[in-house]
Amino acid sequence: MATAAFLYVPQLAELVGRRRLVVTVHEWSGLLIPVPLLIGLASRALRADLSRLNRFAPYDRQWLRAALRRDHRAASRPAGKFNAGQKLYAAWIAGALLVMLATGLLMWFTGLAPLVWRTSATFVHDWLALAVGVVLVSHIAKALADPEARRGMRTGSVERRWARDRHPRWREPDEE
Repeated sequence: MATAAFLYVPQLAELVGRRRLVVTVHEWSGLLIPVPLLIGLASRALRADLSRLNRFAPYDRQWLRAALRRDHRAASRPAGKFNAGQKLYAAWIAGALLVMLATGLLMWFTGLAPLVWRTSATFVHDWLALAVGVVLVSHIAKALADPEARRGMRTGSVERRWARDRHPRWREPDEE
């Protein structure tokens, strides 16, 4: 996101001045985005979390209905380790990154496709990057509003009371 900002915002581009270097860093950064996930697949805990993220339980629909009604009562928003919003966000980001990688490769290797494909890839890449940026800023803002969730992301643990209130089905792995 940072290298893209330096490529598209003229005031930022002027700060660096070496566009070719920024383009190269941007291209290689894009290619390397999946590497931490691929390395992390060696972890049993990450694979278990990915499995949880990939399963949409009946109570997730209840959570989404309550979220759409803006009902903030804990009883109306049952969740396991991940709530339905987190599951949808993870799926959307994973799909967006795959599309960004594919469109980026089409733009990088210009001989692979006709001009109309490359132009379309640029359009999709740029607008999807903007959408990812907006969603990412929203996600960060949501995290900033919840100190206990931030502590959980930072340390890997949360208080039992918070987990019981916000993720009451966390202890029920059979239903995840």
